[in-house]
Amino acid sequence: MSALPDVQTLYEVTEQTWPSASVRLVAPWAVRDGLGGGKRVSAATATRAVVQEDLKTAEDAMRALGQTPLFMIRDGEAALDALLDAAGYAVIDPVNLYVCELAHVMTERPPPVTSFDIWPPLAIQADIWAAGGIGPARIDVMRRVKGAKTALFGRDNARPAATGFVAIHDGIAMIHALEVLEVHRGRGMGRYLTRHGAFWAAKQGATHLAVLCTKANVAANALYSSLGMTVVGQYHYRIKEG
Repeated sequence: MSALPDVQTLYEVTEQTWPSASVRLVAPWAVRDGLGGGKRVSAATATRAVVQEDLKTAEDAMRALGQTPLFMIRDGEAALDALLDAAGYAVIDPVNLYVCELAHVMTERPPPVTSFDIWPPLAIQADIWAAGGIGPARIDVMRRVKGAKTALFGRDNARPAATGFVAIHDGIAMIHALEVLEVHRGRGMGRYLTRHGAFWAAKQGATHLAVLCTKANVAANALYSSLGMTVVGQYHYRIKEG
């Protein structure tokens, strides 16, 4: 068994498979313009060690974009985390990063006519995403991805039930925006789409599958663990309203 990609590699895969509209380097920060596409594409990250006086630089740059100051804290950035805590920034949305070899997930195929890969996504997929709070700005994030990508579509009892997105960077496929309509939850749709994403990724030459999951999503964490995926790191955000 080969070594799994490390967390630093997965941070870069995340960046490439769910990209910001633009990233501006304002030392010592990378400031992202998310165009309303959510926290992941709008958060500032440190490019080196920072001090208290550096916070205003990032705050001003983010406010100039019309964004609430938001920072992503990655593994190994305890000093930055403490600095933001002291400045009144609260923790929000801690996330686990999972990864595994594709073979761990490709142990069986989803049932026939249950899952599909489609690009561009169908209108019904946009409706399913919208029901889960994933609107047009996040679909625009998907459109920005360069390279191999597709949308995942799931049907349950011949009815539209689930959707997701998967893209590949450096041989690692990462699933994003996996959403199952509430009435179809608990019926294996998340498992089917994850497996379908793995089979699709293998055809594109990928070797590993990764996914991001908020720690609060107990059911999703259980799913990815049951599929043989391993947590290799975390990140969280710090935000201060007002």
